[in-house]
Amino acid sequence: MSKSTLLDSTDRQLLSLLQVDASAPTKTLAAKVGLSTTACWNRIRQLEENGVITGRVALVDPAKLGVGLTVFVSVCTREHSGEWLQSFAEKVAAMPEVVDFFRMAGDVDYMLRVLVPDMDAFDKFYKDLITDTSLSDVTSRFAMESIKQTTAVPIPLD
Repeated sequence: MSKSTLLDSTDRQLLSLLQVDASAPTKTLAAKVGLSTTACWNRIRQLEENGVITGRVALVDPAKLGVGLTVFVSVCTREHSGEWLQSFAEKVAAMPEVVDFFRMAGDVDYMLRVLVPDMDAFDKFYKDLITDTSLSDVTSRFAMESIKQTTAVPIPLD
């Protein structure tokens, strides 16, 4: 049984609403899903306790904060030991420019999404990334336009 089947339709409605606006008052959410305010609050709390809701954040516009250049960086390495991975993961996790970091299957070992102010800042980031790290290939792709970007997770209907 998948975790998604443990959620009923009310939980799914709540999650959909919260992904659009986590600051919505519980009373408003309750009215939209047909629950009392207390029952709605209890469901949200249970979703948090079960780890379905992992946090609540404010979404900000990177360009308005001066980090409007998005770069996707693919990394390949010939080194695949656990010790190397731990060291590399710690290094990348400590770099504030990295907003997403994935270990991949296929022809790329790791994929990073990086936000920086400009090309000079990316050049500094790149030099920091490759310093003292055994990498066989690093390829950078610069986003020209964001066509769709969301933090919302698709919620299965059944």
